[in-house]
Amino acid sequence: MDTQNSLFSLFCFFLVCFFSGEQEVVEGRRLPWTSSPFGFRPKMLFVFGDSYADTGNTKIAETRSWKFPYGITFPGKPSGRFSDGFVSTDYIAGCLGMKTPIPYRWREQLSERVKDGLNIAYGGTGVFDTMVAEPNMTTQIDFLQQLLHDSVYTKRNLKTSVAFVSVAGNDYATYNAKNGSAQDFPAFMESLMNQLMVNLKRIHDMGVRKIGITSLLPLGCLPRNTAPFSFQHCDDTYNALVDLHNQLLPQVVNILNQQTNTSNSPSFFILDLYNAFWTVFNRNETYQGNDPTFEKPFEPCCFGVSGGFKCGNVDENGENKYTLCSDPRSKFFWDGVHPTEQGWYVVYKTPAFQNSLKQFYGLT
Repeated sequence: MDTQNSLFSLFCFFLVCFFSGEQEVVEGRRLPWTSSPFGFRPKMLFVFGDSYADTGNTKIAETRSWKFPYGITFPGKPSGRFSDGFVSTDYIAGCLGMKTPIPYRWREQLSERVKDGLNIAYGGTGVFDTMVAEPNMTTQIDFLQQLLHDSVYTKRNLKTSVAFVSVAGNDYATYNAKNGSAQDFPAFMESLMNQLMVNLKRIHDMGVRKIGITSLLPLGCLPRNTAPFSFQHCDDTYNALVDLHNQLLPQVVNILNQQTNTSNSPSFFILDLYNAFWTVFNRNETYQGNDPTFEKPFEPCCFGVSGGFKCGNVDENGENKYTLCSDPRSKFFWDGVHPTEQGWYVVYKTPAFQNSLKQFYGLT
C-alpha cells in the first residue's frame, strides 16, 4: 500500500508540474493509466458548484472571467475561468488522468466531448440561490437528470463516473449581503447542510460511483476580507463561520455513506481545501520544502483601485480601474476571491489535499 501511495503522489506531482504551461493537457490526450486507483476505470468526470470549479459556463456579457486580464497565463486570453489560468477542475481532471470536461454550455457544439463528462459549475452560485442569476446546485443537478432523460447518458454510463462538488461560500456571502441576522444563522446553516445532503444523494442515485466535496476554505483570508487589514492578516469572524461549516460537513458525509454503503466502500469524500489553504498561508521564509512560497499570501495579483472596482473593471473611457502584478506566479491569490494558477498548483500539492485525494481514490 505504501508503494501504491508513493506512485499515486508521484503521478499527481508529474501532472501538476506538467499543467504549469501546457494547453495540451486540458484539451489534448487523456493521460494513460498504469493501474486504476478506484478499482474501476473512471471514464467521466462531472463537476458541480461555483467559480472555484467553473471553466466557462457563466454568461460572457455578465462576468469578469470573460474579460482581460483573466486567462493571461492560460490560455492567453479570457476563457471563463476565474483565474489567470487553470482552476481546481483542471487539476482534479489531471489527477484522474482525464481531459478537463467541457462546460455544460458547450455540450451541443462539442457533442463529441460529452463522453468525458461535463462541467456544470457556474461562477457565483451556491447550494441555494445567490446574488447572481445563474443556476444553483439543485438546478445544476437537474441538468444532468435531464441529460439522463434525453439518453445523452445512461445510468450504466454514470457507474463509471466520478463527481467533483465545489462549495466555496457563496451562500454565506449572500446571507450576509441580505443582512441575515446572527440569531437566524444556525438555522440557515442547518438548512444548507440538509439541502447539500439531498443534492449529493441525488448525484449518487443517478449512478455516480464516487463524489468528492470540498471543505470550506478560510473565507476570512480572502483578499476582499484582508484588504481592510492591508492584506496582513485574516478576519477571524469569517473564519469562525468556516470552522462551524467544516465541523458539520463530515456529519453529512458520514450519514450519506451509512445510507448508501452497500459494498463496504464509501461513496462520499471530503476534499480538504481548508487545511491545504492554511498549509500554504503558514509557510514563510523558514520553509525548507521545494514548493513555492508566497511572501504576502493574502495580497492578490489583480485588485480594484478602490472599493467600487474589481479585477477586470474599466471605466466609461476604457481605462483600467484595477492594478495588476507583473508576475501572477508570485501571488497565491489572483483577485479578491480566487487563487492564481500557481496558487491552485501549490494547494493541490499540499499533504492535506493529497491525503484527501488518496482517500477519494481508495488508496488508504
